[in-house]
Amino acid sequence: MIGGPDDAFGFGFFPGQFGMIVYSKYPIDTSNVRTFQKFLWKDMPNALLPDDASTPAPADWYTPEELAVFRLSSKSHWDIPVSIAGKTIHILVSHPTPPVFDGPEDRNGKRNHDEIRLWADYITPGDAGYIYDDNGVFGGLAAGSKFVICGDQNADPLDGDSVALAINQLIAHPLVNDTLRPSSAGGLEAAILQRGANQNHFGNPAFDTADFADTAPGNLRADYVLPSRTLPHNGGGIFWPTTTDPLFYLTGVFPFPSSDHRLVWADLPIQSDMDGDGKVDGADLAILLGNWTP
Repeated sequence: MIGGPDDAFGFGFFPGQFGMIVYSKYPIDTSNVRTFQKFLWKDMPNALLPDDASTPAPADWYTPEELAVFRLSSKSHWDIPVSIAGKTIHILVSHPTPPVFDGPEDRNGKRNHDEIRLWADYITPGDAGYIYDDNGVFGGLAAGSKFVICGDQNADPLDGDSVALAINQLIAHPLVNDTLRPSSAGGLEAAILQRGANQNHFGNPAFDTADFADTAPGNLRADYVLPSRTLPHNGGGIFWPTTTDPLFYLTGVFPFPSSDHRLVWADLPIQSDMDGDGKVDGADLAILLGNWTP
């Protein structure tokens, strides 16, 4: 880092700031974990590379020398296979850059869009041939794979500064189940009490997961736990207690005692009959997935 925390592949005052971690009570197939931290943005077909409007050349905000090393992922993208009830579920984890803190070239907004797009292409048979991992292996998930996409995607489907339809690449994907959308009473209450930008939002504040500044952008749905349609789904929720809840002190108001993001969880009853034998027995399990972004 030479010019401060914004002079790096991802924002940070020190190496590892805003990094990611995954905990699992179930065995991780470590030999088949894939990471995509070094995938270059320029190698994504039709990438939304930012443009310098002062020159006639297209997509030239970054120089050729910069693009030769510029990573798509601002932190990393991980495919973590977890073994549950004898089957493999791919936990797809990422934390795309916020689509702000830039200029009219919208370099962060466009990068956010394409970081989200990487997973959309990765889970789509026929669309992931260009994707290579940090070991040089190409391709995405096999057809019919079971997966859960987790993380702070920094994009709301209706509000905020992300590129239009950025998160729709996932929540509207035919292989992703976003029908049982998590919600909270606390998010709804916060939008009413805080007002500001929240008054002009189009999205339902009960779906919000982040308590951002009331001037702009307001509270947003930024954090996601999105299971594949190949998994059973019993819904989920957002840990955003109301002001009268005894646990409100854990989230509070600005300056927050924990995080401006809220815990998001999904209840996925992974049963032993995933093998197709039609039997439900004592081996039945449940998986609880969450995202917490300090």
